[in-house]
Amino acid sequence: MSPAPPEYTFSDAIVTEAVRWAEQNGPLDDAAALRRALAGPGTPLSRIHARARVLGERLGLQATLARARAWAPWVLLGLAAAVVLAGLGLANSVVGEPARRINVMAALASLLGLHLLTLLVWLAGVLVAPGSARLSLGGLWLALTARVAGGRQGQAPLLLRAATGLLERARLLPWALGLVSHAIWTLSFAVALGALLFALAFRSYTLAWETTILDPEFFVRGVQLLGRAPAWLGFPVPDAQMVRAATADAAGQRAWALWLTGCLAVYGLLPRALLALLCLAVLRRRRGALQAEVSAPYYRLLLARFDALAPTRIVDADAGLPLPAVPPGLAAENSADALLVLGFELPPEWPWPPAGLPAAAPALRVDGSAAQRSALLDRLAALRPRRVLLVCNATASPDRGTARFLREVLALCTEGRLWLAAPPGGPAADEDAPARRWQTWLHDSGFGALVSTARLDEALRGWA
Repeated sequence: MSPAPPEYTFSDAIVTEAVRWAEQNGPLDDAAALRRALAGPGTPLSRIHARARVLGERLGLQATLARARAWAPWVLLGLAAAVVLAGLGLANSVVGEPARRINVMAALASLLGLHLLTLLVWLAGVLVAPGSARLSLGGLWLALTARVAGGRQGQAPLLLRAATGLLERARLLPWALGLVSHAIWTLSFAVALGALLFALAFRSYTLAWETTILDPEFFVRGVQLLGRAPAWLGFPVPDAQMVRAATADAAGQRAWALWLTGCLAVYGLLPRALLALLCLAVLRRRRGALQAEVSAPYYRLLLARFDALAPTRIVDADAGLPLPAVPPGLAAENSADALLVLGFELPPEWPWPPAGLPAAAPALRVDGSAAQRSALLDRLAALRPRRVLLVCNATASPDRGTARFLREVLALCTEGRLWLAAPPGGPAADEDAPARRWQTWLHDSGFGALVSTARLDEALRGWA
């Protein structure tokens, strides 16, 4: 089964990692970014990306990354053109001699030598040292793209460091750079092979081997060994007698030419094409690993800051249990025509009574202790007020104790209302999530009929 698509793009991951590197020199002013990230829905990881996007816009990361994405194909095309020209140069060095005499072993070494060397470097990057992959054509393409997009200054080096760091941590750096490198080499070999075949098809060449110190049997064994793989694809292999012969007839020359072509295709073109497809498959299969390392101390600290800013949650809920019924209040004829204000579990630093209350209304407060609650309920039972305004902290978390106190108060008055007071000097509670959270809790707890508001004038409407 293919992995689920990530909730972010690779560009998001690069920007997020670049912001982390930028903050190595000191934290950024991210108060607004944290609020914007926290306001949207999503997982902790998506909030990390949302914060990084806001900070990245300020730092110009997205603009630089967009320039790099625009320049990348052109840089790749230019690099491929340079390699293709080099391939044509190699082919011309083989078939361009005025004497039209080709030393097949020297030609094979010149056409495949650099290819085998760079292939060994790539294999070392996969198996031993991933950082050595930067020495490939893919690493050169990445560095040139960053240079063209932003130069030595700006954010391009930061984005380059972030991109290579992400790929290296996910163990995908050799595969990503290898995809570019193998694709360029494939194109180069295709062009060189086409030029070689064209020259061999329409011009007459003499193909042979030459040596001063090596035994002829060395070439016999070498030609037969190298010809095994091309022979599987139908390319002819010169026999021992043909190799030992100083000159060959037309059939022998054709066998030499096809042997050279087969070796170039099997040991040059085919491995690069297959490795390019392998790199693409590995990248597609493991692309989900290209994400922020949430377990790192930097991201753990960031998630802790998100948790500290998150709205407080409703705790102590009776999930799955039937809700107690809200008792009926006192009949109007059995209550005194009075207004009582009750402050429930308000922070001690809040001024009491709050400004705006009717002067004649008694204002009491309780801190939530059992003794205070019992004393207040006894006084409430003695007063039997017709109207009770209960004042609660909108930023606090309602729980079962709050629900019990509400039921006890509503049973001892005719009509009750709830004022969700905001902290002194803070924004109105109805502009925040806490007031909405309280109203949702009231509905879920069976207090849907209770009038609740975040404004004092609305809470006292018709009473004062």
